[in-house]
Amino acid sequence: MHSNHLLLEEPIRMASILEPSKANFFPAMTKIVGTLGPKSRSVEAISACLKAGMSVARFDFSWGDSEYHQETLENLKASIKATKKLCAVMLDTVGAELQVVNKRETPISLKEDAIVTLTPHQGQEASNEVLPINFGGLAKAVKKGDTIFVGQYLFTGSETTSVWLEVDQVNGDDVICVVKNSATLAGSLFTLHASQVHIDMPTLTDKDKEVISTWGVQNKIDFISLSYTRHAEDVREAREFLSKLGDLSQTQIFAKIENVEGLTHFDEILKEADGIILSRGNLGIDLPPEKVFLFQKAAVHKCNMAGKPAVVTRVVDSMTDNLRPTRAEATDVANAVLDGTDAILLGAETLRGLYPVETISTVGKICAEAGKVFNQDLYFKKTVKFVGEPMTHLEAIASSAVRAAIKVKASVIICFTSSGRAARLIAKYRPTMPVLSVVIPRLKTNQLKWSFSGAFEARQSLIVRGLFPMLADPRHPAESNNATNESVLKVALDHGKASGVIKSHDRVVVCQKVGDASVVKIIELED
Repeated sequence: MHSNHLLLEEPIRMASILEPSKANFFPAMTKIVGTLGPKSRSVEAISACLKAGMSVARFDFSWGDSEYHQETLENLKASIKATKKLCAVMLDTVGAELQVVNKRETPISLKEDAIVTLTPHQGQEASNEVLPINFGGLAKAVKKGDTIFVGQYLFTGSETTSVWLEVDQVNGDDVICVVKNSATLAGSLFTLHASQVHIDMPTLTDKDKEVISTWGVQNKIDFISLSYTRHAEDVREAREFLSKLGDLSQTQIFAKIENVEGLTHFDEILKEADGIILSRGNLGIDLPPEKVFLFQKAAVHKCNMAGKPAVVTRVVDSMTDNLRPTRAEATDVANAVLDGTDAILLGAETLRGLYPVETISTVGKICAEAGKVFNQDLYFKKTVKFVGEPMTHLEAIASSAVRAAIKVKASVIICFTSSGRAARLIAKYRPTMPVLSVVIPRLKTNQLKWSFSGAFEARQSLIVRGLFPMLADPRHPAESNNATNESVLKVALDHGKASGVIKSHDRVVVCQKVGDASVVKIIELED
């Protein structure tokens, strides 16, 4: 991976761009989150998605009930077993999402300059004159001239499947709007987004709490994507709720930034959350188009410096119906990687798109190519400067391990960790080679039974750029004498060799704890 590392700032021989890329065991350092749904929920489809490079499966509870998602999850478990590829589970909450209710699912054609009424009376049938919505306070929140966007759930922003409305007047609980473009809304569920308007709904709704405390607890979910996070308090409340649900106290919370309110409180949200999802679909409506790139670059940079995963959404919308992305989309994916994004989240493209596997494969290839020209040297210097001195003990070890690996052209960094923190810190410095995170299980008890920790920690690194986890044998304690660690190291090296990442005479950097000391060592492999 390191050997063909180019820099865009250096002159590139143009013909070299056309040379085919070498196949890698790890499709790309940047991870891919796939949303599972009608087009991607069979064992065959999920297995193909895992082989193509998906490492986190997202379950979106804005539609579908717990039984439906449970069936999909059982298929995911079968696929993981069949493909021997680890995959984490992300539960996406509904949150303060406004929805148009179309019970009969008949297509609704809206014509430019026509009048349409948004009403909270959900008993009414949806038509081209009336759209019933799931929120009674819209009339109090909007005023004449405000913009409202309505689209098919996971809308693509295409002007034929989504519609812009302008508020003309408020009549009691009803909001009367002028249609700004002709469009046909199809399906049972459309999301509704009022641009730069505060919606007085809880971030974690009663329905979300019910789903998390039943489906979430039953399946020990790894991540929660907290939709419509607007304040740090939203994350604190969610964390407090999870802390009372047994195993879910370990579940990581990814704050989904979807509107100007979340953007305004970004810094305080980042301090509380375990990671950030930049929901560019909704943000693209709240922000002027010329400001979207600026928010993305600033937000990703802040996440990078905090050592927390940044996930970008809505990258290849056109692949929902097409086999190839547009030129702009392909460039957009690459730019997200060059910005420092940890993972790309695919929504409609895998949920109801015609080509879920091809989409994951295409995005993975673009990420891999972009990763080759990522300016690691500049990034490393910026990160070290940002962290400042004196560094914490762990931060110093992590940055030294990455620097050593680059200087000796190591093929991989192996990190022994029990909490996953050390491995995440190494990944924060964006080494050009994969980081093999060997999670050493710890024995714990709740006074009734013994159990091993480690599975959560391993799966949660599946969303971090460049981090590839493996679970060590529980018979080997986390901190022990040298001999035991050596045997775990042998297992890790064998895994690396089997994966094709490590070859004879390669150098490997190992980061481990021996007693109270943290050690970084360089080993050279023999035949």
